[in-house]
Amino acid sequence: MALNSQRSTSENASLPEFILAGLTDQPELRLPLFFLFLGFYMVTVVGNLGLITLIGLNSHLHTPMYFFLFNLSLIDFCYSTVITPKMLVSFVSKKNIISYPGCMTQLFFFLFFVVSESFILSAMAYDRYVAICSPLMYTVTMSPQVCLLLLLGVYVMGFAGAMAHTAFMVRLTFCADNLINHYMCDILPLLERSCTSTYVNELVVFVVVGIDIGVPTVTIFISYALILSSVLRISSMEGRSKAFSTCSSHIIAVSLFFGSGAFMYLKPSSLLPMNQGKVSSLFYTIVVPMLNPLIYSLRNKDVKVALKKTLKKSSFS
Repeated sequence: MALNSQRSTSENASLPEFILAGLTDQPELRLPLFFLFLGFYMVTVVGNLGLITLIGLNSHLHTPMYFFLFNLSLIDFCYSTVITPKMLVSFVSKKNIISYPGCMTQLFFFLFFVVSESFILSAMAYDRYVAICSPLMYTVTMSPQVCLLLLLGVYVMGFAGAMAHTAFMVRLTFCADNLINHYMCDILPLLERSCTSTYVNELVVFVVVGIDIGVPTVTIFISYALILSSVLRISSMEGRSKAFSTCSSHIIAVSLFFGSGAFMYLKPSSLLPMNQGKVSSLFYTIVVPMLNPLIYSLRNKDVKVALKKTLKKSSFS
């Protein structure tokens, strides 16, 4: 096994770079798409960094819910930055070249942040379950120590998932045809360029992705099943609507992220051609990081109040 790993590493050393095909091969679409996705990226950066700043500056937002939202915005900003700038290059250059080490680095950090996002969303679901089903025990159950342990678990799972995929990817030998039919170094398009058997890698994809989607999905499903049963026991309609409103933003974010991710990775490649897969992956790599801060800010009174206070302070200063 060690000999095979050394051999594939030495053979890939003679493959200095990959060429990313990008999102489209139609020249007339490249400039409009460049400005479209540049706009998406600017909204993503401003939205997520703005939410991070608001939470940091306003003490009334220093609660477990906003602690996790702070980290969600940080993750969204980071993994959008790992993907989008390189994708924008493909719209304005004849060849979007990425080195072999650069490709493996992009793959690792993309997977780290996307897996971390799936688990931070499940931690947020657990937080909402405790807040609605055990409000009197909320401060004890969601203590700072518990929140830090949950966050540590989020990033440990992110690191483990990214390391598993990347470690098995660097063992492969890639063919002389170094054109990757994607706008980033993702698992499935890289496997298409392998000259050696990808059976183990495909097994890792189904096992690891199954865990990284399955465990958070089960956690979120159980949390919201318990939340629903608790809310239905509330007699007043006003109380029910208030309880549901605290969860609505999270439900929308979860649906967008897990829906697009499962559609991309948990379908056989024969049923999902790579060109359609590229469009699907746009949702969780570009659109979701942009929408999350908008969803959580536009539908959240606390964030609106914090924004007004921050703007008043800045105008006074």
